[in-house]
Amino acid sequence: MEKRIKQGYIALALVSFFWGTTYIASKIGTKHMPGIFLAGVRQFTSGALMVGFFLLRGYKLPAWADLKKIAVQGFFLLCLANGLLTWALEYLSSGLAAIIAALVPLFVALFSIWFGRAARITRWMFIGLLTGFAGVVTIFYDYLGQMGNRSFVFGVILALLSVVSWSYGTVYTATRKVHADLLMVTGLQMLAAGLILLPVCLVTGKYVNLVDTGTEAWYAIAYLVFFGSFVGYSSYVVALNKLPATLVSIYAYVNPIVAVLFGWILLNEKMNAHMILGTLITIGGVWLVNREFKKQQV
Repeated sequence: MEKRIKQGYIALALVSFFWGTTYIASKIGTKHMPGIFLAGVRQFTSGALMVGFFLLRGYKLPAWADLKKIAVQGFFLLCLANGLLTWALEYLSSGLAAIIAALVPLFVALFSIWFGRAARITRWMFIGLLTGFAGVVTIFYDYLGQMGNRSFVFGVILALLSVVSWSYGTVYTATRKVHADLLMVTGLQMLAAGLILLPVCLVTGKYVNLVDTGTEAWYAIAYLVFFGSFVGYSSYVVALNKLPATLVSIYAYVNPIVAVLFGWILLNEKMNAHMILGTLITIGGVWLVNREFKKQQV
């Protein structure tokens, strides 16, 4: 059990850092191609490589019942959530998108209550929820002038829908165990998402010829495939299967800090008192919700 928990914490540390940096890579990638296409290429490439690797090593595909669960997990976590968030980065800064995504633990707690894995919303949990959203409002103080910009508002809506989908997918994954190798499952989730996203891009015209995108776009894709999917998402799945879902969700405390910091350094994105204060308030609210939720777990 100690080894299992240690592996879970190592995986959680990798998720916490590398997923923060993927906001930067995704933002760079969306300068050269539609965000939903970038997500599709990332997921399909990562999934095909990972599944192919395990099949060549003699692994068998999971049973049909497990494949259905894996497909649903991939749909909510990678097709909807990652696809929408990457699309949102066409309109939002990487730091702002990461801060909105930091609301995930709040929704994880709410969905966990809905699934019956927690008894009720306590007073402190309610205060935490309000605090978390107050933090986001504080951050948006600097963006009030952009609220009349339809593209900006559309990006915010996409990011919020991504949060809801990822939160639901997280709880669903934790409550629907699959009897198969974890990394094989990870690859199948990615492949399922890619097989949905790319045809959607083809039908809607949201695609480009990758040959014409340039070196910067290829670097962004390579980073997302290796550090975002192979290292980051694989670690996330491992952590989710070795640690409680609400504990795993603390990666959302670190991701926005990493994204805001690297966005400021590498992309000259905004960082000021409201951004820093709002981030800290949001993280404080998330911490309160997680603390109260853990008290109700058995």
